[in-house]
Amino acid sequence: MNKTELVAAIAEEAGLSKKDAEKALKAFTDVVEAELKKGGKVQLVGFGTFEVSERSAREGRNPQSGKPMKIAASKAPKFKAGKALKDSLN
Repeated sequence: MNKTELVAAIAEEAGLSKKDAEKALKAFTDVVEAELKKGGKVQLVGFGTFEVSERSAREGRNPQSGKPMKIAASKAPKFKAGKALKDSLN
């Protein structure tokens, strides 16, 4: 499912216009992004949690040459599915 299909599905499920559904989806992603940038997390009970994962600096290898290289520390978004979501899939 791509963004256009998701917007259409949200619009149909919530009884909104596609334009309003797209605004709601954009607002949701903006709020989650802003909270993660602050270092917080967004927890939706039953669905899951969006949080920031810290990756420490490490040494890796260049796949083309095989030479060692340093990989800088970074932050990455992480989603952990909630119990209700996991249970609905099984």
